Amino acid sequence: MKWKKYAAILLLPLALAACSTNTKITSSWKGPNGYTAGKEDKILVLGMLPDKDRSMRENIEAELVKSLREQGYDAVSAYETFGPRSFKGQDEKKVMEELKDKNIQSIITIALLDKEKERKYTPGRVDYFPNIGYNPFWRRYVYYYDRVYNPGYYTNSTNYFVESNLYDVGSNRLVYSVQSKTLDPSSLQQMARNYSKAIVKDMEKNNILQKGIS
Repeated sequence: MKWKKYAAILLLPLALAACSTNTKITSSWKGPNGYTAGKEDKILVLGMLPDKDRSMRENIEAELVKSLREQGYDAVSAYETFGPRSFKGQDEKKVMEELKDKNIQSIITIALLDKEKERKYTPGRVDYFPNIGYNPFWRRYVYYYDRVYNPGYYTNSTNYFVESNLYDVGSNRLVYSVQSKTLDPSSLQQMARNYSKAIVKDMEKNNILQKGIS
């Protein structure tokens, strides 16, 4: 049964790669004024996505709110606070008044920059059985039969490119910006969860959020 052991070892990295979902920070910027959100600050999470992507907006707002709250911040969803249309059709003065009425100190926006689809070919057999010692006829026959007659297949994947910007309501200035790429998530919820954790980690790294808040 040694060949099965070798096959399992060789296939393990492929299985892990297929099951994992990655969000990578491609770039981030912090303003020159050294902004850091205080733990008493109320942060509004605002997804800027078209109506057809409403489900994605709900998921990504909810997950980022959850991640921020886990760090001790009073985060709220724009979808839940202001409704699905949020500030659409309103002027700046009215929006700023609404934000101050809700005691919101900062806003983090989430914009989907691009959604890239890829098609990849996977061979019918990707394993390899070393030629160790004596191999019975039937075992070798089945192995080569599968390699010859099992066709490969195509898989479709989707990558998401997202930009988030953090604004200080008091000064009405951009204080932080980050762009990321999420590779072929298994679901919108998984994409939102991985994205949110990566963004919060980068915000802590740049001292936008305080670490270890309780």
